[in-house]
Amino acid sequence: MLILSRKIDEKIKIGEEITITLIDIHGDQVKIGVEAPKNVKVFRQEVFDAIQKENEAAVMEESRNKVAIDAVSALSKLLKK
Repeated sequence: MLILSRKIDEKIKIGEEITITLIDIHGDQVKIGVEAPKNVKVFRQEVFDAIQKENEAAVMEESRNKVAIDAVSALSKLLKK
């Protein structure tokens, strides 16, 4: 992890396309601005974690649905015999 000290209005560059600017400091809260191309998604960590959790739940649900459909299909084939 790279740790940098910055003052208000100072910037950090990540590659050529991403700029982070220190906007304000109030007590233990720091406000930063992120400039990035529209195709780069920028999230707070807790929002990113929630999205990941939702995606994992959706994949599990899709998997359960596929198993159920396969079971119904197999049962249907058996009943047609």
